[in-house]
Amino acid sequence: MRVFQVLTTLSRGDAVSNDTLAIQKLLMSKGIRKSVVYAEHLDPKFISKTIKPYHVLPKVKKNDIMLYHLSTGTMLNEKIKDLPCRKFVIYHNMTPPDFFVPYSGATAKLCAQGIEEAKSLKDTFEAGICDSQFNLDQLKSYGYKCPMKVGPILVPFEDYAKEPDAALLEKMGGPAADNDHEVKNILFVGRIVPNKKPEDLMTMLYAYRQMYKEPVRLILAGSTQGMEKYTARLRLYAKKLGLEDIIFTGHITFPQILAYYRSADVFVQLSEHEGFCVPLLEAMYFKIPIIAYDSCAMPETLGGTGILLKDKDPALMGQALHEALFNKELRQKLIEEQDERLKYFSYENVSKILLDEISEFTGAV
Repeated sequence: MRVFQVLTTLSRGDAVSNDTLAIQKLLMSKGIRKSVVYAEHLDPKFISKTIKPYHVLPKVKKNDIMLYHLSTGTMLNEKIKDLPCRKFVIYHNMTPPDFFVPYSGATAKLCAQGIEEAKSLKDTFEAGICDSQFNLDQLKSYGYKCPMKVGPILVPFEDYAKEPDAALLEKMGGPAADNDHEVKNILFVGRIVPNKKPEDLMTMLYAYRQMYKEPVRLILAGSTQGMEKYTARLRLYAKKLGLEDIIFTGHITFPQILAYYRSADVFVQLSEHEGFCVPLLEAMYFKIPIIAYDSCAMPETLGGTGILLKDKDPALMGQALHEALFNKELRQKLIEEQDERLKYFSYENVSKILLDEISEFTGAV
């Protein structure tokens, strides 16, 4: 018996790739040596005995087990249907195409394609693991009737203990835990895409500056690749609002991401579509008070912690930001609650959840 994972793209930094690699490490630690990852698009630097391009997938047998990461439109969605093996889905969500229509027809088409292909796979799998109840409910709405359970994304938190980019950390004012920053750092981490609503972060910043005098800056830490039209519109919006202290980092290295996290005074996520949102866990790990919008999977991931905004009234957002920055008792309370919530997402706990579910569904562990 072989257990192999299949996904569209394996690359550095994205949540699906990281989850796939973490599950691979977990399976091998449990003695499943015939565990290989196959990706349709694969950075050559990743290729090894256990990570290979999909086109070299050997002939599969009936008792082989495939864990298929479903997250986008791809030719693989059609190819895997007829493979004569046992199939299990690990579902990471599909973003509605509406967000992308004004900015990228190709991306909107890919999202629409992904949803239709996900629906076409509804009778393909024996069972499924979804990284949130929000995602599980989405699969049910697509007509999936196979047994499904929630299994959070497996995050190797030990990676975050690595050294940050020292020069960038100093440039941002040093560690937030050590220094009283002259300019407070408001951090967002994620791709610069319409569903994550970075324009609403700009609105929050504008409202804050109308209401308070304390200096703040907004750091948008994420790639803009493929969203050049959207990014240009964001920059124009910032200019119209007179917001000069906004940092678009573009694609950055892991040490640079660590530097931004360590220097952050508040983490804000106002997205309107997230299937899980790993940066929320990262902010918890770095003990950063979180402000988030009450939508999609974010309330589920936060589990009652953070400041959850019920609407995006600019004045309320500005007030929430001020409280999260300067109310010491509230900051401490938020951090303590987030620390407690993070225990659920510990590597040990999530590993057990996933192993139990994979074992229950497949009998492979």
